[in-house]
Amino acid sequence: MLKDKDFLTSACQTRGYGILGLGGKNSLSKAVSDAEKIVGYPTSFLSLRCLLSDEMSNVALHMRKLVGTKHPLLKTARGMVFDGNHNLQMKGLFVMLISKAAGPSPQDDLAHEEMVSGVYPNQRSLAEIMEIIHTSYLIHKGVVNLDSVQPEHGPVADMEFGNKMAVLSGDYLLASACRGLAKLGNPKVVEEVASCIADMMTAEFTNFTDPDGNEMIPQTCKGFSDWLKQTYFSFGSLLAKSCQSAMRLAGHSDYLKNMAFAFGENVSYAEQLAKDIKSFTSYDELSGLSLTSAPVLLYRERVPAQEFENLEKLWQKGPSNYHEIVSLVSKSGAISSCKELLAQYRDKAISSLDCFSDSEAKSALVNMVTAVSNVSSVSQGDVCVQTLLAQA
Repeated sequence: MLKDKDFLTSACQTRGYGILGLGGKNSLSKAVSDAEKIVGYPTSFLSLRCLLSDEMSNVALHMRKLVGTKHPLLKTARGMVFDGNHNLQMKGLFVMLISKAAGPSPQDDLAHEEMVSGVYPNQRSLAEIMEIIHTSYLIHKGVVNLDSVQPEHGPVADMEFGNKMAVLSGDYLLASACRGLAKLGNPKVVEEVASCIADMMTAEFTNFTDPDGNEMIPQTCKGFSDWLKQTYFSFGSLLAKSCQSAMRLAGHSDYLKNMAFAFGENVSYAEQLAKDIKSFTSYDELSGLSLTSAPVLLYRERVPAQEFENLEKLWQKGPSNYHEIVSLVSKSGAISSCKELLAQYRDKAISSLDCFSDSEAKSALVNMVTAVSNVSSVSQGDVCVQTLLAQA
């Protein structure tokens, strides 16, 4: 098995491939940058007012106590300030772009409201609320099981303090989002967004993780269909229903609401599939290999139970066996099937935009969907890794 990253990198370069493919992250960064210009300001500032409040400033000061530990809250906090993949900012950007693509409200009672860069103020507020909810979810997920803390993770007292901060700061952000929702003055939107929060909590009780937060596949898992449900509960519901609510706030038709929902749902599937595939096809992403990823669950559907049990045993032995896991999953054809599914969900997301007139906002949405589900960059990385695995 290959264990030398330098060898892998050199071999990929010899064949003309980049480790991540050609232009994967660059194309996404450009798509996001162009989209931000269209809606008026960078989405990284969507929740900045909340994050710079006195309460959150106090949290930031106390967070210094966690420096030197491996508490997940530190990683989440860094991501809120800067995330190279734009994962924390893109969701709100999707909401504002689809709001602008839909255009002015057909209702007379909203005609007096002034649009800023083609987006109504309440739609922009919704995008901000959505980002805050997503951030609070990520912070809450950072609570660790203190019974499983190891010495290398840091002092138990500091880890316990980190848990308290994660709970309190996450609760504060969620309360801020609820206040913002109330100010929108639309009970149906409140109901839809509240159901998103319920879905995200449901995702935490589907037995895809053990009490220590380690990934596991529940005995009741049926395969890829359960992956779809988990992805929808964790991420898809929030984006789909937020896009739908943006249409509702502007008084658009039920047809546009349904199309906006379909867009958000299918984008979420495509984006998550792209991430799962890259963990199997890019050496740099190998550390993010997931037992509950789409390729593994498709592999589970294709092989006898004993073969999958062997894969689980390899997984339990740790990262030193990740290359063998990648080889087994690749040979089953599961990754190729995931690429086909990725293309299907990407195309469904783009097709759902046909109800909107051509505009720079619509074009930006298409560019972003294409960037987050960049099949070409994934395929090139896949060729590189699979070729080397075959030679090992």
